[in-house]
Amino acid sequence: MDEINLQRQSSTNDELVLIEEFFAQLTKPKNLDSIRDKAREFCQRNSHLKIALVTSGGTTIPIELNTVRFVDNFSAGTRGSASTEYLLKTEQYAVIFLFRHKSLEPFWRHFSSDELFSHLDVNPETNQVTVCPSFQPKLKEVISEQKKSENRLLKITFTTLSEYLFTLRELTMVLNELGSKAMLYLAAAVSDFYIPPENLAIHKIQSSEPLRLHFELVPKVLRPLVKFWVPDAFVISFKLETDENILLLKARNALKRYGHKLVIANELNTRKHKVTLVTEIDSESIQINSQNDEIEIEQLIVANVVERHNQFIHDQSSR
Repeated sequence: MDEINLQRQSSTNDELVLIEEFFAQLTKPKNLDSIRDKAREFCQRNSHLKIALVTSGGTTIPIELNTVRFVDNFSAGTRGSASTEYLLKTEQYAVIFLFRHKSLEPFWRHFSSDELFSHLDVNPETNQVTVCPSFQPKLKEVISEQKKSENRLLKITFTTLSEYLFTLRELTMVLNELGSKAMLYLAAAVSDFYIPPENLAIHKIQSSEPLRLHFELVPKVLRPLVKFWVPDAFVISFKLETDENILLLKARNALKRYGHKLVIANELNTRKHKVTLVTEIDSESIQINSQNDEIEIEQLIVANVVERHNQFIHDQSSR
C-alpha cells in the first residue's frame, strides 16, 4: 500500500512539474495581480450568490515575438456570451466573463455596430441623439437587463494563449476559496498547438520564400485545473467535433481523463440547435427547432446546468 501511495505521489509531482515548466515558457501578463484583486473583490461582494467563470472566444498563437502574424482559433463567442446572459438572468449567479477581446459580449451581442448606428439620429433642433421609435423596445429591454446585472458581471479580456492560460489559472485560485459554489463553464476555443517562444522569429517574417512552421502540443490544463487548482468546483467543458459518430466517445474519454463533472458535446454543423450533456454515467440531448429563432439553445443549456450545479452543491453539503 505504501508503494502504491508513493507511486501516486510521484505521478502527481510529475504532473505539477510538467505544467509549471510549460507555464515558465509563456509570457506572463503584466496585469495579473490586478485581475486577481478585482476577482477576489467581486467574489466577496457577491458572496451571497454562486459564482460562475465563463470562458468565451478563441485564443491566438503568435508566430513572431514582435507579433504581426498569428494563428487564430476562431470563435465569435456566441455560446459563452449567450450563456453568461442567461446565467445572470437566473439571478442566482454572479459571473466572471473571461472573453477574447472584441468577441461577442452578453447583452451587447444583440446589436451589430451597423444596426445600432442605423437606428440612431441627431435632432438638428435640439442637438440630442434620438432612437428610431421602432427600435426603442428592443434597445430598452436589453439595456434594462444589462443594468439589472451589471454589479454581478466582471468582464476580463484575453487575446493570446498565454494571456488566457495565466488568467484562467489565477481566477481558479480565487474561485477555489468558494468550494462547490463555484462553477466553471469552459466554452473558450483554446489552441491545441503553440510555438515555444525560443522558436519564434524575433521580427516580422518576410514573404520572399515559403514558410514552414513547427508547432508543439499545448498540455491539457483541464486535468491540473480539476485536480489541483479548483478541485471542489463544478467544472464543465465543451467538446466540438465534425464527426458525430465519435462525439460521445470523445466526451466520455475526456471525463475519464480529466475527472470533471460534465461535457457539453456538439457537432459543428448542428451546434446551434443540438447539444448533448454527457456525464460518466449517462447523456441527455437538448434540441430546438432550427427554424425557431424565438429561443436560443443556450437558454435551455443554462437551465439544465443550473439544476445540475444545485444538485452538486446539495450532494457535497450532505457528505
